[in-house]
Amino acid sequence: MNKHHVVGQRLAALFFFGMLAFNYPLLSLFSDGRSVAGIPLLYAYLFVSWIAFVGLMAVIIERK
Repeated sequence: MNKHHVVGQRLAALFFFGMLAFNYPLLSLFSDGRSVAGIPLLYAYLFVSWIAFVGLMAVIIERK
């Protein structure tokens, strides 16, 4: 298997994991009125998970 094929498979898996992470059932868990450090929990979840996905994409693409 060449490197491009493996990278493509990992990015596809990350895409489907992202589809689950940013879809209704999981988002509804964080949509109550709680807050973390004054930030609503839903916004904190979205920000942290988005940064994590960008970081994971960078690691997958730049991995040697």
